[in-house]
Amino acid sequence: MSTHRAQVTWHGDRDDLRAHTVRLGEQGLLSSSHDGDSAKADPEQMLVGSLSACHMLWFLNLARRERLRVTAYSDHAEGEMDARCFTRVVLRPRVEFESEPGDATVGRLHEAAHERCFIANTVSCPVVVE
Repeated sequence: MSTHRAQVTWHGDRDDLRAHTVRLGEQGLLSSSHDGDSAKADPEQMLVGSLSACHMLWFLNLARRERLRVTAYSDHAEGEMDARCFTRVVLRPRVEFESEPGDATVGRLHEAAHERCFIANTVSCPVVVE
């Protein structure tokens, strides 16, 4: 078992009634709601981001175990919602390697990373890796 903490402090004002800070470790992330200040992160974006980051970290770990050197990794993830919940999250990772391992190996690594991602195993909506 492990415990993970976040501290949320509301500091809304007339300009943004939903303004708050999410403190994660030593970092403070200025936040709002999806219909608040668009320059700030919202909880929905943070959930999509945490799914993407969890997948990436597992992928990098598994690639390293197979002695594959990843030189770049990026993801443009999207979460789709209806009026009350996420209906689907799509991860679109793009990975570059020092030596290309082939599509089958990359696909296998993404599948294994997806199976191991704690957050994807927790959410009730489908998480798709394209």
